[in-house]
Amino acid sequence: MSTPRLVGTDFGGPDDAPLLLLGPSLGTSADTLWADAARGMRPHLRVVGWDLPGHGRSPAGEPFDVADLAAGVLALADRLGGAEGFHYAGDSVGGCVGLQLLLDAPHRVRTATVLCTGAAIGTPGGWHERAAAVRAGGTAAVLDGAAERWFGNGFAARRPRVAAALLGALRDTDPEGYAQTCEALAQFDVTGRLHEVSAPLLAVAGAEDVPTPPESLQHIATRVEVGRLEVLEGVGHLAPAEAPATVAELITGHCGVAAARPDTTAAVHDAGMAVRRAVLGDAHVERAVAATTEFTADFQRMITEYAWGTIWTRPGLDRRSRSMITLTALVARGHHEELAMHLRAARRNGLSDDEIKEVLMQTAIYCGVPDANTAFRIASTVLSEDAE
Repeated sequence: MSTPRLVGTDFGGPDDAPLLLLGPSLGTSADTLWADAARGMRPHLRVVGWDLPGHGRSPAGEPFDVADLAAGVLALADRLGGAEGFHYAGDSVGGCVGLQLLLDAPHRVRTATVLCTGAAIGTPGGWHERAAAVRAGGTAAVLDGAAERWFGNGFAARRPRVAAALLGALRDTDPEGYAQTCEALAQFDVTGRLHEVSAPLLAVAGAEDVPTPPESLQHIATRVEVGRLEVLEGVGHLAPAEAPATVAELITGHCGVAAARPDTTAAVHDAGMAVRRAVLGDAHVERAVAATTEFTADFQRMITEYAWGTIWTRPGLDRRSRSMITLTALVARGHHEELAMHLRAARRNGLSDDEIKEVLMQTAIYCGVPDANTAFRIASTVLSEDAE
């Protein structure tokens, strides 16, 4: 076994911001798995993703285990100026590396977020069988079933570009690097050591994740000293790609830096897009982006930067409050299409149906009964559809 030299992607961020290292899932690359989420984190953090040996930008080499990967991450942190400490987030095997870091170098890891992972994943026999299959037939041997293993229901149809890029990364992965990672996972089991983890840990599960279901993340969160579990509805095994805005918000919040304000136009746009996705949902934003034309592109950019990146990111009000204000304004102005969209957003921001009802009752007094009557009709349709 040897310490691999891990290479990856510098997603950017302020030079003086805390360092956040991002770990990958088997068969993916930092670019394909983390790029969208990184855009929401780099206004607040210096974000760098790393690739597994034989994946993405990292060359294949000698056999390794998860402890070797953790040592490689520490060496990467040293090269990036993170000797005094860094934040870490990793998906699947990247999450396993996060647990190993917390055990091997707890003084280096300020916070850790582990996503769609486990203290042990699968069975040794299953991993050895997969390694043998890939050595014999290349990554094509696992490509056919990858979408089913990786993605939540309907994700590939909603975001075909992202799904295709992820599957392309798997296709292009070096078979030996893939097989060696399988063998590293076959040996990995820190179930009996979770109680030793003392750094703050956030465990993020996909509700539709088959390889590492929510119970796997709950097991981790309840056995470490300071753990918290978040379960993402409609998400499978690759949460950073499937729900990038939500994942970005969870990680930055866990790192304690989400209050930082972006100070460049590009950072404002990135922060605005992250909030826009978190409030309106990835599917809605993807549809809006896909429908953008040369004629509407400047308007879309203005909305992202001005409304979402400048107003919705202000720290003075939480998103629940902003949703209530927005619903009231839309009722008053009769913007019914926008009202339907923001009713869904209000739910996403944590408002219950009863709270939405009270907001609309308030509008009856201050906006007018006819306006409130129309708003109740729209809300009844939208909320009943979303409840099905």
